[in-house]
Amino acid sequence: MRTLLICPGERDAVAALSQHVPLAHVPVLGQTLLEYWLSSLAIQGTKDIGVLAHARQDLALDLVGNGERWGINAKLIDESRELTSAEALLKYAPELDAVAGGDSIIVLDHLPGHPELPLFSSYQHWFAGLRQWIPLAVTVDRVGTNETRPGIWMGSHSHVSPLAQICPPCWIGQHVFIGDRAIIGPGSIIEDGSFIEPGAELAESWVGPDTFVGQFARIRSSLAWGGALINWPTGSAAQVADRFLLCALRQPRGKRTPSWLARLSDIYARNKGEVGVLWKQLLLHKEG
Repeated sequence: MRTLLICPGERDAVAALSQHVPLAHVPVLGQTLLEYWLSSLAIQGTKDIGVLAHARQDLALDLVGNGERWGINAKLIDESRELTSAEALLKYAPELDAVAGGDSIIVLDHLPGHPELPLFSSYQHWFAGLRQWIPLAVTVDRVGTNETRPGIWMGSHSHVSPLAQICPPCWIGQHVFIGDRAIIGPGSIIEDGSFIEPGAELAESWVGPDTFVGQFARIRSSLAWGGALINWPTGSAAQVADRFLLCALRQPRGKRTPSWLARLSDIYARNKGEVGVLWKQLLLHKEG
């Protein structure tokens, strides 16, 4: 084993990010930190990688497997708690690259090549890291997302109304729906599966996966995931009670699976006048 990756589970400074999944699995422009690191190491020629996970090991196992996806030999190692780099080195030293030594242990608290951008010391650092990563997220082994206009990256399976206003730089993930007259301002990041209603406004904000943003929502300098809303400059957080302003479209389950969102998007495109009634009916019965 040449490299050991330590997957963080939670950090007090960004506690809301780990409410659904461990931090190593929180979506970062359509992929997880763990995926970015495995891709980066594989491109660098690293073949043997150990993944140290102590929370939701099932997610790590489903994602990593045996490493075949990246052309590497990967091994998931279960731990009862998150080890520090020093503890991991002491415990796994015989299995690590003798030349690299401590450098062969990586804590996944930053994006590959950017240790100067810590992600989990504050919500402000989290958002700053994602903003910096936008032009780098489409790695050589990634397909389905393209720079459609200078500074605007969009998934190939997303629908953006021609009447929406999209201002670079911004990221629009896969299976995203953006309605008429929505304003997606500079610095906006919309993760996979989210639905932005007509007239909604975003600027300098991150919208988590499978999140509904209603037509009267005005989200600025915030992180929105499900019904949670966090002001990233100050760290203040609130839970939005009005499900027609902000809510989760479904419960997070790790990897995204097909849902009724694609059908809703298609219905909306063909029957705009009926979408309000349809949406309220679906919200009231979505758990079924």
